[in-house]
Amino acid sequence: MWDDAFPSFLIGLREGLEAGLIVSILVATLVRADAKSRLPQVWTGVLAAVALAMSFGAVLTFTAANLSATAQEAFGGVLSVIAVAFVTAMVFWMRRSARTFSGEIREKVTGALGMGAGVLMLTSFLAVGREGLETALFLWTTARAAGESVGPLTGAAIGLVLAAALCWGLYRRVLRINLTKFFTATGVVLVVIAAGVLGYGLRDLQEGGVLPGLTAYAFDLSGSVDAGSWYSTLIQGVFNLMPTMTWLQVVGYVGYLAVVLPLFVRGVRTRTPAPEPAEVRETEVSLRRRPVWVVPVAVVAVPAVVAGLVVAFARPKPASAQTVAVSETECGKGFTAPDTGRQTFQMHNTGDKTAEVYLIDPVTSAVYGEVEGLAPGTTRDLVATVAGGSYAWRCVPTGAKAVTSATVHVSGAGGAVKAVVPVSENDLAAPLKAYKVYVDQGLATLETQTRQLSADIAGNHLGKARTDWLTAHRTYSSLGAAYGTFEDFDQKINGRADGLAGGVDNKDFAGFHRIEYGLWHGQSAGELKVPAQQLAAAVVGLRKAFPAQDFDPGDLPLRAHEILENALQFELTGDTDEGSGTNLATVDSNLAGTRELLTVLTPLLTKESPKLLPTVDADIARLQKLLDSAHHGASWTPVEQLDQTTRAQINGATGQLLEDLAPVPDLLEIRKSA
Repeated sequence: MWDDAFPSFLIGLREGLEAGLIVSILVATLVRADAKSRLPQVWTGVLAAVALAMSFGAVLTFTAANLSATAQEAFGGVLSVIAVAFVTAMVFWMRRSARTFSGEIREKVTGALGMGAGVLMLTSFLAVGREGLETALFLWTTARAAGESVGPLTGAAIGLVLAAALCWGLYRRVLRINLTKFFTATGVVLVVIAAGVLGYGLRDLQEGGVLPGLTAYAFDLSGSVDAGSWYSTLIQGVFNLMPTMTWLQVVGYVGYLAVVLPLFVRGVRTRTPAPEPAEVRETEVSLRRRPVWVVPVAVVAVPAVVAGLVVAFARPKPASAQTVAVSETECGKGFTAPDTGRQTFQMHNTGDKTAEVYLIDPVTSAVYGEVEGLAPGTTRDLVATVAGGSYAWRCVPTGAKAVTSATVHVSGAGGAVKAVVPVSENDLAAPLKAYKVYVDQGLATLETQTRQLSADIAGNHLGKARTDWLTAHRTYSSLGAAYGTFEDFDQKINGRADGLAGGVDNKDFAGFHRIEYGLWHGQSAGELKVPAQQLAAAVVGLRKAFPAQDFDPGDLPLRAHEILENALQFELTGDTDEGSGTNLATVDSNLAGTRELLTVLTPLLTKESPKLLPTVDADIARLQKLLDSAHHGASWTPVEQLDQTTRAQINGATGQLLEDLAPVPDLLEIRKSA
C-alpha cells in the first residue's frame, strides 16, 4: 500500500502547496487592501473548486466501472496519457513561474477587486480548480495502476495536509521555503513518475486493443525478479516499472524521459528571475445583499448534481431490465430486442423444475450470460453485455430437454462482445482419452519402479532405495489430474500422517511418505519391508482398477488449476516433507503433469482463448527455470534451505501461473447449452 502512496503524496503536496499558496496570497492581499469583507468570496470560489474536483473524480470512478473490461483498459490508458500531459505542463509552468508567482496572483486580485464579487470568486475558483482537476485525474490513474485506492488516497491526504500546514506557516511568516528549489526538485521526481504513468497508460491502450504490440516484449525479468519482494513492489508502485514490459512501453518511457527531463533541467539552469511587481491597494466595492449561504450551497450543489446526472446516465437503466420466463414451455417469454450495452434481465422460473438458463448466439451457441440452479418460482438477475447481433434464450430444466426461445435481432455494431463457446462432454472426449493413455502408461512405469523400491529394501540396499523412492514418487506426482479417480488407492499410495492419531506412528500411515519417513529417519530394512510391499501392491491394484474407474471429463479443466494449487499449499510450504527434502522435485513433477494436461487441452483452449496459452507457456518456463536452479545433479535444495529471495520468486512464479490458469475451468466448463 505505502509504495503506491508516494506518487500520490508528491502530487498532493505539490498541487496542495500550489493551490494553498494561491489562497494564501489571495487572503493576504485582501487583508492588506483592507477588504476583509471580500474573504467569503475567495472561500466560496475555493469551495466550488473542491466540489468540482471531487465530482470529477466521482464521474471517472463510476462511469469507468460500467464499461466492459476492454473499454476500461482503453479508457484508463487515454486518461493516463492525459494525466501525463497535465503533470508535464504543470511542472514546466511552476518551474517558470515560481519566482513571479506571488506577484501574478496579486495582480489578478487587485484587478478583481474593482470588478465585483463574481470576478473575485471566479479568480479563486480558476486558480484552485486547475490544481483540483489535475489532482483528481492523477489520483484516479495512479489508483487504477496500483489496483487499489487506499494507498494513493492515503498518500494524497498526507500530502494535502502537509501542504496546508506549510501554507499556514508561510502565511503566518513562521516558515521560509525556497519555492523555486522546492518546485524544481519535486518537478524532476514527478517527470520520472509521469514517465511510468505513461508506460502504464500505453500498456492499457494495448490491452484495450487501441495500440498494437501487446505480446511484443522488450524484456521479461519475471523469472529472475520476485514481483512480490519489497523492492520490486516499491519500484512498481512509485515508478510503474514492471518486470515485464512491451517495446511500446519501453520506447514511451525512455522517449518521454529523453525529451522532457533535459528540457526541464536546462530550463532551470538558464532561467532568469523576473522582478516581482509592487503591491496594489484597492478599495472595498459594495456587494448586493443576499443570504450568505446561497452562493456556497449553490457552488457545491451544482457540480455534485451534474456529476450525479452523468453517473446516472452512464449506468445501465433499470427500465431496460426485462422479466423473462423460464420453463419447459415458456423459455424466453417476454424477451424483446434489448438495447446495446450492459443489460440486466430478470429470469423468472415459471415451471416446476430447477433450470439452467443461458443467453446465447443461436447460430454458434456461444454463451453471453448464464444462471445456474434457478429454482421454481424464483427470480434472479442475469447481467450481460449486448452488441449488435442475434440472441436467444436456452432453458435446460433438470431431467428435461433443452428449450430454445425465438431469436431476436439487435441492431448496432457487432463483434464487440466476447462470448464463451460452450464445451460439451463430447468435446472433452478426445482430450480425456489421450490423458487416460498418459496415466495408464505412467501407472505401468510406476508399477515397475515400486517393485524395484520394494526389492531394494528387501535386499537392505537403503542408499539405492532412497534414489529409487524419489524416482517412483516423482512418477506418481506427475499424474495429478487423475487423483480424483484413484479413490482409496491414493491414501494407500501417497497418504499423509496429518490428522492420524499418533502421526507417523499410526498403523494406517502408509505409502510413499511412510517409506520416506523411515528411509530418512534411520529405520531398518526390516521395519520398511512391509510398507514397501504394501505400496507396490497398492500400485498394482490401482493399475488394474483404473481403466474401469469413472473419470469425469469435467475434472480435466479443474485439475489444470488444482494440481499446482496443491503444490503451492503443501509442497512449497514443506508440509509434506518427511525427511527427504525433495518437495521441489515433487513440484517439478506436478509442473510436468500440468504441462501434459494442457497439451491434451490445447485444441480447445486455442479455440476458446487464443491468447491464454502463450501467457501460460511463459509462466511455465519461468517457474521451470527457477526449479532447475534448485536441482543439483541427483539432489534438490530443501524448501526450508532456500534463501528468502529464491523462495519468494518460486512462490511468486507459481502464484502467477495459477492466476493465469484460473480461467481454464470456466472456459472449458461443460454447459448444457452446448
